Amino acid sequence: MYEVLLEEPHPALRGESAAVVKFYRPGRWTVDALLEEHDFMFDLVDADVPVVAPLADAEGNSLFREAPEIWGALFPRRRGRPFEDPDDAGWQELGRTLARVHRAGDEQVPDHRIVWHPLESGYFHLDLILDHLEAQPDLQHRYEDVATELIEAVAPRFDETVYTRIHGDMHPANLMRRPDEHGLFLIDFDDMAFGPPVQDLWMLLPERADRCDRELSHLLTGYRMIRDFDQDTLEWIEPLRAMRFLHFTAWCVQQQQDRSRRNDQDFGSQGWWNRELAALQDQRAQIRALLGI
Repeated sequence: MYEVLLEEPHPALRGESAAVVKFYRPGRWTVDALLEEHDFMFDLVDADVPVVAPLADAEGNSLFREAPEIWGALFPRRRGRPFEDPDDAGWQELGRTLARVHRAGDEQVPDHRIVWHPLESGYFHLDLILDHLEAQPDLQHRYEDVATELIEAVAPRFDETVYTRIHGDMHPANLMRRPDEHGLFLIDFDDMAFGPPVQDLWMLLPERADRCDRELSHLLTGYRMIRDFDQDTLEWIEPLRAMRFLHFTAWCVQQQQDRSRRNDQDFGSQGWWNRELAALQDQRAQIRALLGI
């Protein structure tokens, strides 16, 4: 992302001469997937949900081609600070905001975004990891055994009838509060997906859900003021955490393959993979104990 000065201010910028240009990494998304991400943000703007959405030109186009395989978008410049350590009222505000996100998400089902289900996103990310580990067959087989057992064990518990369009990467750094304004706004919809609403809730909690009764209670209180929430989906949190492990490891693999980007200097070492495998094994044990599987 780059902050740029505009020769001619965009009409939507209300006289501001600066904006942010975002370029999308080649090969990660199709054009259709990027357009569905933008459509979701435009739907949120129409629903008065505070997001930083891309700017469209006079023809309504929000994407531009910079090179044959590189697409970009122009965003308004917004500064703020992370929405951290909320009080009880703040947790309820977060709940109401996410409920509004998901209510707008209910309006469409995307065709080109990943489905956040163990049998879909789980295996998609696992395949990327295993392809990378082809040169290390012993590690590849051990990682595959643990991940496959975990995916197959938790998959029957998921029910796509409660799915909607979700942010997908709703950690505190993607929630911002402007110092001179009340309220918050959401950024970075790169991982927008079709998935369970609980995915956008659990990543905001400061610890595991069983240690966050107060925070989770207020979060759900605020959420239910706007939209129904299926209480049974709370048992998906630890399986979703395991899927997040796979997602992160696959992201590291993709980053390493992109020579224009730096990754963890320790990435790819035996120690790095041993830590990733141990974390996945520990999460499998946590899920077994919690869900009795």
